[in-house]
Amino acid sequence: MDVNDLVWRKASRSASNGGECVELASAPGVVAVRDSKDPDGPRLLLERDAFIALIAALKH
Repeated sequence: MDVNDLVWRKASRSASNGGECVELASAPGVVAVRDSKDPDGPRLLLERDAFIALIAALKH
């Protein structure tokens, strides 16, 4: 999978002033996460189930 071909998106509540945000991209079986301030920097790839568990843990 080439992460450069992914379609990245920010949260709809994210300010457009270049603040501290993460961006997500969906690919078969995984969710990719990157820092919006460094789009060419490292990316974190999580299996979809692991991403869902991470979000659930963050909500609690």
